[in-house]
Amino acid sequence: MPEARPGRGASRGDIEVNGAESLMRTAAAAGIELCLANPGTTEMPLVAALDAVPRMRAVLGLFEGVCTGAADGYARLARRPALTLLHLGPGLANGLANLHNARRARSPVVNLVGDQATWHRPFDAPLTSDIESLAAPVSGWMRTTRAAAQLASDFRDAVAAATAAPGAVATLVVPADCQWETGSRPQRVSHPVGLASVDAARVEAAAQRLRDGRGALLLGGDALCEPGLRAAARAAAACGARVFCETFPARIERGRGLPRLERLPYFPEQASEALSGFGSVVLAGATPPVAFFGYRGGASLLAPAERCLALAEPGEDSAEALDALAQALGAGASWPEPTTADPLPTLTGPLDPERLGAVLAAAQPEGAIVVDEGATSGGSWWRCAEQAPPHTTLTLTGGAIGQGLPCATGAALACPDRPVISLQADGSGLYTVQALWTQAREGLDVTTLVCANRAYRILQIEMHRAGVAEPGPRARSLTDLTQPTLDWVALARGFGVPGARVETAEALAAELAKARAEPGPRLIEALL
Repeated sequence: MPEARPGRGASRGDIEVNGAESLMRTAAAAGIELCLANPGTTEMPLVAALDAVPRMRAVLGLFEGVCTGAADGYARLARRPALTLLHLGPGLANGLANLHNARRARSPVVNLVGDQATWHRPFDAPLTSDIESLAAPVSGWMRTTRAAAQLASDFRDAVAAATAAPGAVATLVVPADCQWETGSRPQRVSHPVGLASVDAARVEAAAQRLRDGRGALLLGGDALCEPGLRAAARAAAACGARVFCETFPARIERGRGLPRLERLPYFPEQASEALSGFGSVVLAGATPPVAFFGYRGGASLLAPAERCLALAEPGEDSAEALDALAQALGAGASWPEPTTADPLPTLTGPLDPERLGAVLAAAQPEGAIVVDEGATSGGSWWRCAEQAPPHTTLTLTGGAIGQGLPCATGAALACPDRPVISLQADGSGLYTVQALWTQAREGLDVTTLVCANRAYRILQIEMHRAGVAEPGPRARSLTDLTQPTLDWVALARGFGVPGARVETAEALAAELAKARAEPGPRLIEALL
């Protein structure tokens, strides 16, 4: 590797620093404290530069999808970006699915992707690829650095783009020579402008739509924080509206003492039916609802466009707008708290999704973070969790499975003082099972509850919905996870995480109690 050439640039005492160190020092000045990395040869100067910034925590992921998913989970909780450090185009490609989820969650994430030295690219070496074309679909901002002296300022711009409301994925491609050559001084990153306020005319227009008592509120984004939920409940009580949240919210506060709301159903005909009786659907932090897929004879829009009205767009202050809406509707200063619910029952017997959901909701502690990728087995928990202690839920925003285990890893890195529960379907968990190793290495307090129905159950349901009542042996084989049967306890042990298999509600309750008493990574395989 060529040594840094002499020249005028940044210095550390009497020693000039290279572009990589100027970037990392810019990151530290911006308050970034975590780098989730799976680097390679072209990123070695950036790896070395991490030692020059003691406050930067370097965490290794064994697969790039773990790094990108963890960055998403971290950003949703910390509300500031983590870095990912990825190796060329193939490394970025391995992380794209969870960057898709991060884009849908509007999470501030900054990707650093190494590239061939600028003078080496024309020779089309085996790992050379069109990184920008790979990054474009998941990035709200993208740039390739052209010279070492520009690296710190390019990184400054990436952070600014990622943290501008409502949040975005920013990708900076960093050729190797721009890392090792002499860099510039670290750059100061301006603090982003906060969420934009909504004007009074839009608030009054929404109030006018809701005053007839035939309206609904659909919440997303920051409307699902506690102030937004309370304001929405006040507004709804004043006009008789029903309150829904997006099917897959990036983050939502739930549990006893918080306003309850309905989750928009996943299947389009159910969602359309849920919204059909309303003259208006007022959106706060949410976009107009559309079907996850296009079905034969089905509509794309779940509510006609003329019935939808945006009170607050993503990037605008939805909680503030909801408070203004409540005032415009003449709501009181407090929301009507629900009648105290009966405690969750103590259940016994063989596990099924209903018992699993009730046992988990009864066992989870106050302040828990629950990352829900339970898929077809998680619906019962969602319903029961209304009676659980207050907690935060993160969901699969973009539908690209394999998000749960990495997202839980990032959540635990962001909030080390809060227990994290990963409610995980077995099929999707296999996409990024390597996250267990990172949890073990970092000593993270994550309890993974695997819903082991040993099938891609959602695909079986979708096959039936497609009119295939009796699939043939080849079709059945593509939705079945047996022959051989997966052993999640053995998999966890291989990654350094203790595990147990349970088949009854009583055994699950006992294992969850053990996990709560002994912080650290643990896996429970629940046979359904």
